Amino acid sequence: MRRSQRPLPGPPSSNLPLELDTFVGRTTELAELAALMGAARLITVVGPGGVGKSRLALRAAGVRRGQADGVWLLELASVREADLVEHALIETFGLTDHTGRPPRSVLLDHLADRELLLVIDGFEHLADACGPLVRDLLRRSPGLTVLAAGRRALNVEGERVLALGPLPERDAAALLVERAALTGPVAEDDALVEVCRRLDGIPLAVELAAGRLRALSPEQLLERLDDRFALLTGGSTGALPRHQTLRTTIGWSHELCSPVQRLLWSRLSVFSGPFDLDAAEYVCGGHGLPSEDVLDVLGELLDRSVLTREESPTGVRYRMLDTVRAYGGEWLESTGDGGRMRRRHRDWYMGLATWCELDWFSPRQAAVATRIESELPNLRTALEFCLTEPEETHLGQYLAGTLWFYWVGCGRLAEGRHWLDRSVELDGAEDYPESRLKALWVLGYVAILQGDTVDALAALQECRDEADRTGNPLAAAYAIHRTGCLALISDDMERAELLIREAIERYRELGELNSNVLMGQVELAMSLVFQGDLAGALRLCEEVEEICREHGERWTRAYALYVLAYAAWTRGEFVHARALLRECITIDHAFHDLVGLVLAIELLALVTASEGDPAEAAVLQGAAEPVWGSVGLPLFGSGYFSSPRALCQQQAGELLGRARYEKCIAKGKALTLDEAVERALASQRPPAPHTPQVSVPRPGRATRKPAGSPTKGGEAAG
Repeated sequence: MRRSQRPLPGPPSSNLPLELDTFVGRTTELAELAALMGAARLITVVGPGGVGKSRLALRAAGVRRGQADGVWLLELASVREADLVEHALIETFGLTDHTGRPPRSVLLDHLADRELLLVIDGFEHLADACGPLVRDLLRRSPGLTVLAAGRRALNVEGERVLALGPLPERDAAALLVERAALTGPVAEDDALVEVCRRLDGIPLAVELAAGRLRALSPEQLLERLDDRFALLTGGSTGALPRHQTLRTTIGWSHELCSPVQRLLWSRLSVFSGPFDLDAAEYVCGGHGLPSEDVLDVLGELLDRSVLTREESPTGVRYRMLDTVRAYGGEWLESTGDGGRMRRRHRDWYMGLATWCELDWFSPRQAAVATRIESELPNLRTALEFCLTEPEETHLGQYLAGTLWFYWVGCGRLAEGRHWLDRSVELDGAEDYPESRLKALWVLGYVAILQGDTVDALAALQECRDEADRTGNPLAAAYAIHRTGCLALISDDMERAELLIREAIERYRELGELNSNVLMGQVELAMSLVFQGDLAGALRLCEEVEEICREHGERWTRAYALYVLAYAAWTRGEFVHARALLRECITIDHAFHDLVGLVLAIELLALVTASEGDPAEAAVLQGAAEPVWGSVGLPLFGSGYFSSPRALCQQQAGELLGRARYEKCIAKGKALTLDEAVERALASQRPPAPHTPQVSVPRPGRATRKPAGSPTKGGEAAG
C-alpha cells in the first residue's frame, strides 16, 4: 500500500502533554498496564469519571515514546459529533487531506506501515463511532497499538480491559497533601486520611478537596464534607456508588461556591475546549453577572480548581474538566437559560469568524490562522448548534462559508466540505438567500480543489442562478470567478480567461478587494501563461505581488510567486525561478496549503532538472507524489498543470536512465513533508560545470494527458 503523507509541522514523534505536577501512586496499576500493553494491541482503562483513567494512560504511554512513529493522543471530550471522530484523528496526526476520499481511507493509508501507540481519551459519548474505527485501524495496521481510557469498554475483538479503582487511602492522602502543598505546607494526619476515605479515593474528588485546604483546616474540611454527603445524593438511585460519590463531591464543591461563582460555572459549560477571557466576558456577562466582574469571578473559580489555566500561541486560555463542565451544564439547563447561552456562544464565534475573514487580508494573516486553529472546537460547537437548531440554518450556512479562508488556505478542505455539504442540504433559510449563496460558492471552490468537478459545477451553477434571481451581484461575481477556476483546471483556457476577466471586472465595479479577488488575477495569469501570453501574465502577477506587499497578504502572494517563477523558468532564468519558489514554498508550508506547496515543488523539480541536476529533480518529484495523494486528483488531471512534471520526467529520465530515475523517485517518496520542504529550501543549486543542454519550450497549449505521463517535446506547455 502506498505510504501516505507524514505529519505536518509539529512534534515529530508525539503530541503527549507534559506532566505539570507529580504523579502519585498507581505503582501496581502501571505495572499491570505495562504487561497488558506488551501482550495485546488494544487495551482499555475503564472506570468512573474522575478516577484517574486519563492520567494513568498518559503516564503509561509516556514510557513508549521510543516507538518508531511515536505516541499520539486523541482527545475526544470536546468532539460532539460522531462524524467528526475521524476528522479529529486526522487532525491529531497533523495530516492534511484535500481529497474527496472518506476520512477512514486516509487514516488507513497513513497507518498502514507505521509502528505507533495511539491513546484515545474521553470517548464514552462516541463509543459507537470509535469501536468500528479502532477495529478497522487495528485490522489494517499491524504496527498500531491502541490504549483507550473511558467509562466503558470499546467492545472490540482482542480488547483487554483494565478496571481502575480508587486510590488506596494512603496514596489518596499523599495526593491530597501534594496538591494542597502548592499553596502552603500541609501535613498528613488522620483527618486527611478520613477525608480521602469519605471521598472514596477518587483522584478528581481529592484534587477538588485539596483546593479547599487553602481556606479550611483538615478538621473543618472533614466536618463540611460530612454535612454535604448528608445533604446531596447525586445521580440516579441505580448509579454506581462511586458515580454518586464523584457527583456528590463536585456538587459539594459547587455548593461551596458563591451564587455568582456558580452562575459563571454553569455559563462557562457552553464552551468546548479552551476559551479566552474576551469570550468568557461576552458570552457569560450580563443577567446577574456584569461583564466587568467576569475576570474576578473566573479567578475565584481557578482558585477552587474548577478551571485550569494554560498558555497557548494565542495567549492565556482557560479550560474546564469535562466532568466539571458536564455538572455545570446540568445546572445551566435546570435554570432554563441553556438556549440563550448557546446562542450567545454562537454569536461570539460568528463574530470571531467574521472578523478573522476580514483580517485575513492583512499583515495578521498568520495570526488569524493560529487563532482559528485554537478556536476550532468552539467553532465546531457553534456550527453544530446552527445546523441542528430550528430557524438557525442560515447562520450555519453563513459561518461555514465565512470560514472559507481556513478551509482553503490552511489545509482543511475535507472538514470544510463536511460542514458546507451539511449546510446547503438543509432547508429553512429561504428568507436569508445571501447566506446560502455564500455557502454555495465556497462549496464550489472547495470541491474544485478536491478535484470534484461535478459537485463543484452543480454548486456554482445554483449559486449563479439564485444570485441572478435574488439580485445579489457579489455572489454572482464569486460564482463566475470559481466557474472560471473550474475551466482553468479542466484545460479550457479560453473559457477560463473569459469568465475570470468578467469576475474581476464585476469585483472592481463593486469595490471588492481581498485575497479572493487577487487570487482571481493570479488564476487569470495562469490562463494567459498557458495560452502563450507571458507578458500579460507577468503584468498581472507583478500587480498582485505589489498589492499583497502593501496589505501584508502572504497566502495569495505565494501563488503569484509561483506564476512568476514559471515565467522565469521559461526565460531560462533558473536561479531567479529557484529564489521565487523558495519563498513560495516557505509561505505555503507555513499555512499548511498543500495545493500551493505541491505545485511549487513540482515546478522546482523542473527548474532543478533544467539546472543540470536530474537526480535531485527526480527526488523532488518523488517527494511530491504522496502529497498529491492528500490533495486530490494529481495535478487536477490537467494537461497544462501536468506539463512541468512530464517535461521533468522526460529530461531527468533520459539523463539518469530508468533504473536510477526510479531509485531517486523512491528516495523522494520516503521523505516526510517536512523533510521534503527542508530539502527544497536547503541551498541554491547553480548549474554544474558541464551542465547538459536542456530545452525550455515556449508556453503554449498542451495536450491533455494523465498526470505524470511522458510528453513529447513539442507537446509540453513550458
